[in-house]
Amino acid sequence: MMTTRLDAGAYRAAERLLRDNRGSLVLGDKVSPRWIEGGARFWYAVETAEGRRFVLVDPVAGSRGPAFDQERVAAALAAASGRQVDAAALPLAGVEFRGDGVEFDAFGGRWRCRLDGSVCEEVAGVAPVGPVEVASPDGRLVAFRRGHDVWVRSLADGREWALTADGDADRDYGASPDFFMYSTLLKRMGLPHAPPAVSWSPDSRRVLTHRTDQRGVRRTHLVESMPDDGGAPGLVTLRQPFPGDERLPLAAFVVLDVERGSAVVARAEPVEMPTISPIFMKWAWWARDGSAVYYLGRSRDGRTLRLHRLDPVSGEVVTVLSESGQSRVEPAQQLGQAPMVRVLAGGQEVLWYSQRDGWGHLYLYDAGGGELRGRVTSGAWAVQEILHVDEVARVVYFVASGLVAADPYRRSVCRAGLDGSGFERITDDDLDHVVVVADDRGCFIDSASTTATPPSVTVRGWDGRVLVELERADVSRLTAAGWTPPERFRVKAADGRTDVYGVLYRPHGFDPGRSYPVVDHVYPFPAVHRVSPSFDAGWHGYDAEVVAALGFVVVAVDGRGTPGRDKAFHDASYGRLDEAGLADHVAALEQLGAERPWMDLDRVGVFGLSAGGFAAVRAMLDFPEVFKVGVAESGMHDLRYGDPGSAEAYHGSFDAQRYARASNADMADRLAGRLLLVHGGLDTQVSPDLTLRLVDRLIAADKDFELLVVPRAEHVYVGFEYYVNRRKWDFLVRHLLGVEPPEGYRLSRVPIGAGEG
Repeated sequence: MMTTRLDAGAYRAAERLLRDNRGSLVLGDKVSPRWIEGGARFWYAVETAEGRRFVLVDPVAGSRGPAFDQERVAAALAAASGRQVDAAALPLAGVEFRGDGVEFDAFGGRWRCRLDGSVCEEVAGVAPVGPVEVASPDGRLVAFRRGHDVWVRSLADGREWALTADGDADRDYGASPDFFMYSTLLKRMGLPHAPPAVSWSPDSRRVLTHRTDQRGVRRTHLVESMPDDGGAPGLVTLRQPFPGDERLPLAAFVVLDVERGSAVVARAEPVEMPTISPIFMKWAWWARDGSAVYYLGRSRDGRTLRLHRLDPVSGEVVTVLSESGQSRVEPAQQLGQAPMVRVLAGGQEVLWYSQRDGWGHLYLYDAGGGELRGRVTSGAWAVQEILHVDEVARVVYFVASGLVAADPYRRSVCRAGLDGSGFERITDDDLDHVVVVADDRGCFIDSASTTATPPSVTVRGWDGRVLVELERADVSRLTAAGWTPPERFRVKAADGRTDVYGVLYRPHGFDPGRSYPVVDHVYPFPAVHRVSPSFDAGWHGYDAEVVAALGFVVVAVDGRGTPGRDKAFHDASYGRLDEAGLADHVAALEQLGAERPWMDLDRVGVFGLSAGGFAAVRAMLDFPEVFKVGVAESGMHDLRYGDPGSAEAYHGSFDAQRYARASNADMADRLAGRLLLVHGGLDTQVSPDLTLRLVDRLIAADKDFELLVVPRAEHVYVGFEYYVNRRKWDFLVRHLLGVEPPEGYRLSRVPIGAGEG
């Protein structure tokens, strides 16, 4: 009997789009400015069709040009080092511009070349800043951890001294909770731990950190079945609380004087730190003049948010203002966003973000008594990011979504007076704007795009005027690899009233006369978008592009309960994480399929990672008539054993009955389709026991499924992602396309050229 196999070209096309390879397919789409000369000019490096180029920009003069003569510098470096040097791929790191020269690290040394390439010589290099060190603003010192304490090192002479000496295993300094501080991903990178949670004062004389109290915090365990040294299995123990646990990690703030060696402890209760240090989250920061430290604290149920002021001299702490609500009170809607809180007028005023009116707007408060002075923004749209406050002109510049009629997720740059007057959109087009800004500059870097429009990167003044055009993204290699822009769609949610948005990727070589299986790529975590409104599809979006190359229609949806819009839309998931918004996904598939006969809704699959892994399984359990095939990677299959910070903020305070509803294991007997479960054996973020709990219940229910445990892998399978991807592709191809994968195909770790067939 003949076996029908998928052509290997489909796997090659998908492989080109993997994260490791995709960066070489889109050129000139991102600019990371490095300011020099006190902020007058900046430089950046960009990949072009001709190779890597270094560009120097003067926003005031409106000029852009080569930062130095790369060909001559390459020749001079080759002559001085005795090594071969390619001008289109200069092996430079730690680049700094000084006067008429450029300094950099290369070939294990520090070099200085004149910008014209006439002279290049090795110089005595400053000791480099290590990956787990934090440099001071003046560049003289670095803070780091040794044992359980915080130390400082002089970059000039290597001198080291301790800033604390009483840290121990349960009360150490500058540590995040264990799952973040000592993750297996860091171990695979050769790092002993994450960088210390420290923040330097603006004058580089003091360090803000916290003493991390983990006494009595629950200990959990993983088995390292195959240690790197090949020895006997070992035990990996982490302090990791569960929802409802009485003891959470605590952060007690302390200010350390670098020269005097003194410590000022905050005279206040420590803040709860269930997930990551508040310093890493930017929930604690120095005043611009170094006169105070400000930090945010939130009640355990997430319904009260407070701003505190810490006097770094006396340790006195006062509460500046607070806000309470019926559900979460947040300083920003999305995970990773800096809090939208600014202390102004030398500590006399506070610009404060709130969703109290059902959207997300800015309010001005008196910092002395916490009284509301006035509303700064208003309307049926949401502030997403504060960019800059001009205190002299009394104007705030910010990013807002909801001002583009075609797409409520697209972001615009706006301004408004602190008295609430003079609202204006600075970017008056309908594109999505991603902004990079340093607060004290007279300009910002703007990347404008849509899901189908490649980025155009410019420097703009605060009046919106384009000062310099930097880059226009080159996507010719991406399209040559078979990629086509996704279709942005709008459909009705399961309630029949609310608009929800998503993207649809057509399979490579799309033929509207054919019928294609459909795959829903899910990630319903309420703190982040699944679908990016910009051209950059984002970390999750790349997975959808890849699977479409195999011959599937791939759909991604931001259903109710996800961030980026109004408060009610976001709160639709509050206390309902068990539903994962999947009813909206089903409604979207039905509406899309009704208008697109080439979508075969009798062959629908689903896949996702982490929260998406939970949702992939839950989709098959709750909607078995829709989702016939699923792949769940690193799934959070039982919220009762998850991260209490996220769980309690988005599902409410622990309640045994409500949390039980968010357990796939308790519903395992419902499984009807074909399921592949994947988990890393050393996943410190979502423990593998959550998948094994589900496996145990599936076995008890006599259900067929496939299981792949990658013994040494962490949450996202770094170092093992090629194998995991192939197994995922093989499973979807067999059970949705109904053919066998290409025989003997193995994914490569070497980037694949766009011209290969």
